[in-house]
Amino acid sequence: MVLEATMICVDNSEWMRNGDYSPSRFRAQADAINLICGAKTQANPENTVGVLTMAGKGVRVLATPTSDLGRILACMHGLEMGGEMNIASAIQVAQLALKHRQNKNQQQRIIVFAGSPVKYEKMVLEMIGKKLKKNSVALDIVDFGEDDDDDGKPEKLETLLSAVNNNDSSHLVHVPPGPDALSDVLISSPVFTGDGEGGSGFAVAAAAATAAAIGGSSGYDFDVDPNKDPELALALRVSMEEEGARQEAAAKRSADEASRQGEEPPSKSEDVIMTESGDVSVLNEDKKPTNDMVDENDLLKQALAISMNMSGSGNSAGDAEMSEATSADQELALALQMSMQDSAGEPSSQSDVNKVLEDQSFLSSILESLPGVDPNDPSVKELLASLKNQSKEKDEGGPSKEDK
Repeated sequence: MVLEATMICVDNSEWMRNGDYSPSRFRAQADAINLICGAKTQANPENTVGVLTMAGKGVRVLATPTSDLGRILACMHGLEMGGEMNIASAIQVAQLALKHRQNKNQQQRIIVFAGSPVKYEKMVLEMIGKKLKKNSVALDIVDFGEDDDDDGKPEKLETLLSAVNNNDSSHLVHVPPGPDALSDVLISSPVFTGDGEGGSGFAVAAAAATAAAIGGSSGYDFDVDPNKDPELALALRVSMEEEGARQEAAAKRSADEASRQGEEPPSKSEDVIMTESGDVSVLNEDKKPTNDMVDENDLLKQALAISMNMSGSGNSAGDAEMSEATSADQELALALQMSMQDSAGEPSSQSDVNKVLEDQSFLSSILESLPGVDPNDPSVKELLASLKNQSKEKDEGGPSKEDK
């Protein structure tokens, strides 16, 4: 790759306001300059580019040769147009800026954008060209805009090129007005492709990448030239087709689902009803094992209830509340009896139970605290009397059993 220091001469004269190049001469020139700066800096990391203006109040250096692309692009914003192009002074100032470059191994090149009439004579331009050739400075000229034969601009530029050209290192590109952008025409010109050296293809690719970065368009699909990189262009095209097919399939699937949902609302309601009935049956099945598992207390309660019903079958329906109270008393008596049976082998605990049964006030307070139990009820009194008799019999029969 060529190691090069480049100075770009910008035409900011009054002629740059014309709109024969889209959107204007100055805007088309600025896009082409941004493209060239990006290509030069990316072709070789040590390449440097500088920018100066040729019109206005005078020749002015906007940026000395540097590899900072951001600085180069920033200096192109806010330029004022006015005056006439001074191509001779601009070339001499550019040569002086290249002479003081930091890396002396860099080759020197000047790129001139001439979009307005040239006021100098051929002899003056020829002298400037010979001086550039003597100092080994290459010159590229982009001729656009004014091409009338009255001032002889094309002949003057041809004279300058022939004077500076050495081993076909300098180039002149004529860009007529038309629908194509100035940068699109230059990207295939020798200004980008160079002298046929190894780095020319990379310079074109870098220019295309820079054009995409600054909002330009190369005119190819995906901004990739299939002539330069056919494999990448094919891969991008195939990927795009696959993505389109995937999106079409997804859209079709969503449309089918939407139509299916619009046709089947009754079936969904039926499914809900079946689901609810299924859930109820499952719950009932789950409850069956729990109902079958009854502990001993429930069995005792059921037995007491059956016995009470059998004994009270002759009574009227008005005695229902009394039978409920009696069943509660029976449960209490059964509980006391079971507790006394568990502690039958302990005389001290049996005597304590007898004391409790003999204490009428204590029993009355306990019975009153129970809901629906009347301590003065004859059945309750009979139950307590029978419990006392049972406890006495156990106290009397205990020693006899031990003697046996």
